[in-house]
Amino acid sequence: MQAINIKSNASPVAEAGVKAACAGYQAYRILQVGFTVAPIVAGLDKFFHLLANWDQYLPSAVSRMAGGHGHSLMCLVGVIEVVAGLGVWFKPRIFAYVVAAWLFLIIANLLMIPGYYDVALRDLGLALGALSLGRLSQEYAD
Repeated sequence: MQAINIKSNASPVAEAGVKAACAGYQAYRILQVGFTVAPIVAGLDKFFHLLANWDQYLPSAVSRMAGGHGHSLMCLVGVIEVVAGLGVWFKPRIFAYVVAAWLFLIIANLLMIPGYYDVALRDLGLALGALSLGRLSQEYAD
């Protein structure tokens, strides 16, 4: 299936209306909002632990590598996630792939902890969504 070519001699307002009505563009925007909001919320929550105790997702070996400063490491992770979420909003062509790579690192981390394989599987779905956003952004990003 080919993308709709929205280049025409129509006014910019008419072109924007055609673009907004396109299912591919709508999917792009849904993914962009989702991959902006989710990393920002998860990143900020690394400091507040309202959604989860994020420190439990850090393997003990990684915490030891951080000199026993696992919580500080998770706070750094939170900052990275907020930056990644903002990046998806402003530069989705680049940051969708950054988020996908980050999710693959999270998956590798989760596979080191027995009992979190279901979360790793969920994150695989998220990584595939981020890759899809990256592909769609090639067509629809401003």
